[in-house]
Amino acid sequence: MKTNIFLGVLFSMAAVHVFSAEPNIFTYKVGNIEVSTMVENRGQGRSSVLRNPNPAMVQKYLPSGTYASETNTVLVKTPSHIILVDTGFGTTLFANLTSLGVSPGQIDAVLITHSHGDHINGLQKDGKALFPNAKVYVSVQEKDFWLNSNGAAALTPYGNNVETFRPGEIGTQIPDLLPGIKAIAAFGHTPGHTMFMVSSEGKELLIWGDLVHVEDIQIPVPDQSVTYDTNPLAAAEIRKKVFAYAANNTVPIAGLHLRYPAIAFITAGSEGGYTLTPAK
Repeated sequence: MKTNIFLGVLFSMAAVHVFSAEPNIFTYKVGNIEVSTMVENRGQGRSSVLRNPNPAMVQKYLPSGTYASETNTVLVKTPSHIILVDTGFGTTLFANLTSLGVSPGQIDAVLITHSHGDHINGLQKDGKALFPNAKVYVSVQEKDFWLNSNGAAALTPYGNNVETFRPGEIGTQIPDLLPGIKAIAAFGHTPGHTMFMVSSEGKELLIWGDLVHVEDIQIPVPDQSVTYDTNPLAAAEIRKKVFAYAANNTVPIAGLHLRYPAIAFITAGSEGGYTLTPAK
């Protein structure tokens, strides 16, 4: 079952028509921390990825039956660390890092939101770690779920440089995983799906991973899940909880499948829905 989910995500992403466009890097300041979203690819998905959709909502928000989507990675530069959040497929990642003046050897931490191929395939190639000086951080729940699968195999080249953690609950006191970085549970998309809160000088940014795949409908209709959510009901519940937290606390968010700039503010709308305002 785990392998089928893993391959299903790979095949779903591969079926998306991919195209290249500019700009593809957006940098945002969180106190004295610099966060850059980096577009790995842009493409067009189909409404068939929605799980048990309401036809009226699909007609309202996805009338063409298609949507524009991205796969993103995130670079976080703190005073003490250069951190990569997910690695995408590893296609344009390294060119993007070069554009930001960062070499793979300078990355000293890779934080994994979850172990689908479009988030971890850039970790290694032919059994060789592509970030040779990095420690890889993944939640205990996520690592355990993928223990005997491709998801775990991506970690193998890092050997003892893989560290597990248990993410905390959003809105509670959570110790730092790294200075200025907290790991927050967002289980549902996968059993160990994790968000990362970046905090500095009284400012915050929540990197929410794959909380949203189809922003055109999942932002205004947060109950809507997608076919490659491991637990669709749990995914919807945590999505609503995080939306409310980010909106009530005016915390900007970064999404790994949101469209450029992929950093935005979320605000409550009508009938339980929300809207996004891109950061500038």
